[in-house]
Amino acid sequence: MGDCCVRGFQWDAAPKGREGKLAGRDCYITGSNQNAAVMIIHDLFGFGGESIPVEILNDQSRWAELDLPSFLKRNAKDVRAPEIFACAAEMKSNHPRTGIMGFCYGGWGAFQLAAKGLGLVDCVSVAHPTLLEREEMEKVGVPVQILAPEIDPQFTPDLKAFCERCDSYVGPGEKEGMERAKNASVMWFRQWLQ
Repeated sequence: MGDCCVRGFQWDAAPKGREGKLAGRDCYITGSNQNAAVMIIHDLFGFGGESIPVEILNDQSRWAELDLPSFLKRNAKDVRAPEIFACAAEMKSNHPRTGIMGFCYGGWGAFQLAAKGLGLVDCVSVAHPTLLEREEMEKVGVPVQILAPEIDPQFTPDLKAFCERCDSYVGPGEKEGMERAKNASVMWFRQWLQ
């Protein structure tokens, strides 16, 4: 993990949604569009995710204290994929048009949901997708948007070859880049879900 994974900023927006359930899983729900919905698959710091003391995050010399192997074991693909698929299926049963946004560790789940013939999602956007396998990329059957800087170590040659182009740059802790990526994702979902 690089320092870009833990460096950031405070987003000064007030929450507008509520906590609820999707396929029995805790989630955050916002909006009221009956025709389209977007499910976000978060990174390891996401909704109800790992609790990492700020003093460790702020001190690179203490990053060895992060137990990433245990996180990866608890959240392995074979453990989380059934939950992700159940959430996507329930969302699709309630909305004719659906999209997935996968951040970092959530990128592999977004690609799996995008597989040909599943019919669970209509489009996918991912930012800094991590742990993707060539097979997951080759099975994609819906439009995919990838937000990743060219210098990202997780932006592998396979992933670069998969891309037709990369429109946005999101740098470590770069608020303007994050806002551009958010705007690009919103426009992507509007294009494919309306």
